[in-house]
Amino acid sequence: MNATNLAATSVGSAPIRHDAADKVIGAARYPADAVPADALHAVVVFSNRPHARILTLDTSAARATPGVVAVFTAADVPVNEYGLTMFDQPVFVGPADTGRSSVAADISRWEADQIAMVVAETTEAARLGAAAIHSVWEDLPRVDDTDRALAVDAPLLHPENGLETNAYHHLNIRKGDIDRGWAEADVTIESTYEVPHQEHAFLQPEAGTSYIDDDGRVTVECTGQWIHEDRGQIAHALGLSDDEVRVIYLAIGGAFGGKEDMSIQIVLALAAKKLAEHGEHRPVHCRWSREESIVGHHKRHRGRINARLGATSDGIITALEAEVTLDSGGYNYTSNKVLGNAHLSVAGPYRVPNAVIHSQAVYTTTVPGGAFRGFGGPQGAFAIECQLNKLAAELDIDPAEIRRRNALHDGDIGITQSVLPQGVTATEVIDACVARSGWEAPLRPAAPFNPIASLPAETGAIRRGRGFAAGYKNVGFSFGFPERSEAEIHLHGDGDTPDRADLFHGGSDVGQGAHLAFRQIAADAVGLALEAVTGHFSDTATSGDSGSASASRLTFMAGNSILGAAEEADKAWRDGQRPAVGRFRYVPPPTEPLNPETGAGTPNFSYGYMATEAEVSVDTGTGHIRVDRIVSTHDVGKAINPALVRGQIEGAVVQAHGYTLSENLQLSEGHVTTPRLSSYLIPGIGDIPEVVDSVILELADPLGPYGARGMAEMPYITYAPAVIAAVHDATGVWFDSFPLTPAKVLAALG
Repeated sequence: MNATNLAATSVGSAPIRHDAADKVIGAARYPADAVPADALHAVVVFSNRPHARILTLDTSAARATPGVVAVFTAADVPVNEYGLTMFDQPVFVGPADTGRSSVAADISRWEADQIAMVVAETTEAARLGAAAIHSVWEDLPRVDDTDRALAVDAPLLHPENGLETNAYHHLNIRKGDIDRGWAEADVTIESTYEVPHQEHAFLQPEAGTSYIDDDGRVTVECTGQWIHEDRGQIAHALGLSDDEVRVIYLAIGGAFGGKEDMSIQIVLALAAKKLAEHGEHRPVHCRWSREESIVGHHKRHRGRINARLGATSDGIITALEAEVTLDSGGYNYTSNKVLGNAHLSVAGPYRVPNAVIHSQAVYTTTVPGGAFRGFGGPQGAFAIECQLNKLAAELDIDPAEIRRRNALHDGDIGITQSVLPQGVTATEVIDACVARSGWEAPLRPAAPFNPIASLPAETGAIRRGRGFAAGYKNVGFSFGFPERSEAEIHLHGDGDTPDRADLFHGGSDVGQGAHLAFRQIAADAVGLALEAVTGHFSDTATSGDSGSASASRLTFMAGNSILGAAEEADKAWRDGQRPAVGRFRYVPPPTEPLNPETGAGTPNFSYGYMATEAEVSVDTGTGHIRVDRIVSTHDVGKAINPALVRGQIEGAVVQAHGYTLSENLQLSEGHVTTPRLSSYLIPGIGDIPEVVDSVILELADPLGPYGARGMAEMPYITYAPAVIAAVHDATGVWFDSFPLTPAKVLAALG
């Protein structure tokens, strides 16, 4: 509204976050801290069975344990099923529990399937009660990886889907004439890539409190990524209407996709409802330990990608064939959606005239795969970027130049046989990364290498190298999902113009600073100083549906909804309303599912583009790798808050660094055997890249608020292939799997 008459004062600046002081001094209300004085305490009991049928469940000893108030099991759940994109998981596994779930609820398909919740006066009493639960199981054959799951004699984990295989979701691309593509190829690169699990390792493990609020709603204070989806999942399982459930997010100590799915929300709500029905109105609190968190929530998908790439002698791609297999674990979570992104990413931001790609998600009796920063993009990009780097080496063409020759441009037809959304900037980010990194100049000397902080490297053992990768990432949900985001603004004041505003929005701030960005957009949109805009966030009782804090969508979608709400509030102000209320629901251009045979369609309405240059030192005597410099380059459209953008780049780089070099989740017979941060090694301050050079381009997206694109996932996607190309440049060895632990590197160096 008034922003048309005033110079922007908030968007593009980097004010101090309004939650910064409370987080620094420890005053922020995280769910693990916000425990009412009279709260009861709950413990969730896992099955500890990767694949077994429960025959009996005896809770009598648990109920008799001193201090135990109640024990809840499958028998207490009105509709014993949940799932973000399909109802394939029981809330509780229980004996012969049929008729209230679309999936057989007497079978544990994962060691962290929940079988009971014990509520007691203290956590100690709840844990004693949980230990007293006695269950009898019939063990079933385990299928611990996709090869076993796809074997002819493998047991079906989800026969309810009507298929005769554990491969339950398939995607195809058939573009051009693949035979002609191979006939035109002068060189062929063929490889098989293995991508690993990754644990989210967010700072705050799962925690929450449930109660019945003053309006009689079953209320859960917790953390997550989409309050309205959480509410819908709770309401479905409890047999309630959405209006009978309230979800409130307190401060959120990280998520990265790991809090997109249910953990304790449904069972906490169940406990509050059932206790209230028996006259017990004390709130119920539950918090997981780090070990429970690592065992009990999904991971980044592990998988295998078989890829074959053909090109002319001057490096022009003629053909691509790929087979993508992702391990979904025991349940779908968002595997079908993650598979879709991997399916598109395996072709990269390049012109591929002829392609045959098949992708599949496969159930196994292991930890489920689900949302994680990049959402399938890192897996697909690893394959295509390694293929391009191998092609560049085979043809003796500069890796950046071979990407320029194949990069998509505005008006090009993408891998799904539709024109790419306007704003394709793949070439621009490649050129900017080349310029900032000094790519065409000799590699700069590195500092002395002492990776283990004890003994210096042997003379002549250090090898230096550099690598390059580029990529793209969709903004928003894909494949026909009904995207939307809602915002509400109230303008207040006694004069001719408003002097303050209230912003109501459901979007989740998972640590990235989204709520500050929302206020900045609102302040400029209504022509007020940032300090005059008060935010009311992440409460289903006060906010419309924002959609999820995922898919690089939140700033893009929320920003557009806030701009629309500001315009509506301005109209109401000019009509004399006091306060003037503006509500707006932003709906972006529609997307569509892919044709099941050809993969043709328009899967996304916007993309972001990125490139990474990596410089490494490799100690060939120990196998240690030090990343000396990362130049992480991104077209963000418009940096609503440049400091937050740089924070996202640096955070994503560090997280991808762990994925590439140190984080090594181990499974044995369906069990996670590295459930502690002492054995699952996330990077420490001494392990991260020496220099992260963040390059921020602002080439406006035609649809974005102020031109902004979502960018939080982009820095992650190109990190692994850039570093692995740098290691090859240093050592002459290609790695088709990771993490590149010292033992793995040393073995490969031979």
